[in-house]
Amino acid sequence: MKVARVFVANRGEIALRIIGACRDLGIETIVAVSAADRESKPAKAAGRAVCIGPPQAIHSYLKVQTIIAAALGSGADAIHPGYGFLAERPDLAEACEENGLIFIGPTADNIRKMGDKLLAREMSRKLGIPIIPGSEMVATSDEAQKAATKLGFPVLIKAAAGGGGKGIKTVNAPEKIKEVFEEASGEALAAFGDGRLFIERYIPDARHIEVQIIGDRQGHIIHLFERDCSLQRRYQKMLEEAPSPVMTAELRERICDAAVRIAAHIGYENAGTIEFVFDQDQKRFYFLEMNTRIQVEHPITEMVTGVDLVKEQINVAAGNPLSISQADVKVSGHSIECRINAESPDRNFHPSPGRIDAWDPPEGEGIRIDSHCYAGCVVPPYYDSLLAKLVTWGTDRFDAVKKMQYALDHFTISGVDTTVPFHQHILKNKDYLEGRINTRWIEDTVLGEYGK
Repeated sequence: MKVARVFVANRGEIALRIIGACRDLGIETIVAVSAADRESKPAKAAGRAVCIGPPQAIHSYLKVQTIIAAALGSGADAIHPGYGFLAERPDLAEACEENGLIFIGPTADNIRKMGDKLLAREMSRKLGIPIIPGSEMVATSDEAQKAATKLGFPVLIKAAAGGGGKGIKTVNAPEKIKEVFEEASGEALAAFGDGRLFIERYIPDARHIEVQIIGDRQGHIIHLFERDCSLQRRYQKMLEEAPSPVMTAELRERICDAAVRIAAHIGYENAGTIEFVFDQDQKRFYFLEMNTRIQVEHPITEMVTGVDLVKEQINVAAGNPLSISQADVKVSGHSIECRINAESPDRNFHPSPGRIDAWDPPEGEGIRIDSHCYAGCVVPPYYDSLLAKLVTWGTDRFDAVKKMQYALDHFTISGVDTTVPFHQHILKNKDYLEGRINTRWIEDTVLGEYGK
């Protein structure tokens, strides 16, 4: 198969990232735009832009049949979904196959198998890969109560079809189970159309470690080492780095091997991420879930390995074997990514849509900006608030941190509130600099200190 024209079914920086990769490969692009994105940078960068509906995502970017019709009508032979929106919807992958379009992502079967957390947990258990102690599906609050009591408090109530931090609730005491169960079930049903829940033991001193993998149709699967995504607020990642500062050589080999075994077991194709929880007290890792798409934080893996993941996605989707082997993948230096969002840290991270008056990103060796923004562009209120991914690379972690401190201090944005000041605060914090953090560190420590 040959990919000659790609329909980009996304917006913002990831749409621009895909368009750029296609341009380098000599591939034409058409980008889907809602009415709110007609004047966006991706709309101007692509060979053509096709309006797929009104601003609200449910009426545009989330409509499978509209995306398929627009792709066919524009003469595309492939669809790249990016991340978010329809990226992990098996019905889009199936619709592509039914209509003779190449889906630049995994198979519908891959997505289904790994999208159900209960099935994924059971598969990992059978492979001998540790899973966090937990329950099967709990259908009622009484069942949740029994499972939580058996595990011991605190516990997490989690959506079986969850993702992106939605449908996850911490329960610290038995009397809270009924209330939290109903809240989590409603949130999961609204977000995923699936209200199934299960219970998992809460690990207090945890790191979130994920392994980037990619596979081709010939059965080759490789890993591109790990990323540390422990800095989170409400289960939403804020800052990531690669490699993880807490991985020893022995742990790194074991966790990467586990990721490849999981992907190989389901015959995984294209890019994906196997996520783990690392218990810092016990020095043990547990399988958490798989994201069957390109990740927001993929640039830091690209920076330390030199592999262009989006180009490799397109290559294997066309039916070609991976252009690299496991032996070719080496880690060089250290990379950090800060997610710059249009949010106000001073107002509990309230979204800050509006017109950007000034946009002057930093420049320099080892600094990368993935962004669709510019002075005069409008940040609409309908979508994720990500403005830019600010990425640095250094010869080691200290060097990458120094470059990120410089980059944040020289990033000028006005007209909307942003998370730049919050990231500046983190990058100067002694605990962060010395690596004494976990997935609760921002909420338990930093939020209380910020602004004082």
